[in-house]
Amino acid sequence: MDRLVQISSAEEILPRYRNSPIADLIGYHNFNKPFGVYNTASLLIGMCMDNRKQMRIPENFAFIIRAGGANLRYSEFKVSYAIAVGGIKAIALIGHNNCGMVNLVERKDNFISGLVEGAGWERDAAEEHFMQYAPQFEIGNEVDFTLSEAIRMRKRYPKIMVAPLLYKIEDGMLYHIRDSTLQPLIQKTPPEFQVTREPEISVRGYNYIVAFDII
Repeated sequence: MDRLVQISSAEEILPRYRNSPIADLIGYHNFNKPFGVYNTASLLIGMCMDNRKQMRIPENFAFIIRAGGANLRYSEFKVSYAIAVGGIKAIALIGHNNCGMVNLVERKDNFISGLVEGAGWERDAAEEHFMQYAPQFEIGNEVDFTLSEAIRMRKRYPKIMVAPLLYKIEDGMLYHIRDSTLQPLIQKTPPEFQVTREPEISVRGYNYIVAFDII
């Protein structure tokens, strides 16, 4: 977690995000900044569905999309709607540590048993369900995935500010994710060498597609 930047004061908010809705979000959540009054949303928050995450923000401040692992690849129409119709100009992509979407194969047996015993599924159907969808939702690593997804969304919506953040379960605080080391690679790579396919990683014999851009 040495790639995380603690934000314990307003001065520690990265300069690129100061005087923006991202700074307001961090102020509300980390510093108990007094709530402003909002008639329309200022930003979109993309975060995990995990029940351990709760944001301290005022009413009407943000659109919120919750998806496992903060993976918005399958919620892109909703993102586009928040931008095109909702008028937001910033996206906070918030991953968190100890995410259940990491190393899903370890939860395969529990997943199948839970559907069989709790939902009345047949075991074969439950296993097929897992094998069909787990590769889509495996994120590999919380920090790497959140950063790669932020980079992808910056390319997809070049006029929108996208901030990768991480929520630590232990203290409930938001942290910056260092992303300056990747930016020079993106800027210097000739277009003919850019690859946009989704690479696979292997976890204990299973191949998972992970949302990293290969540069």
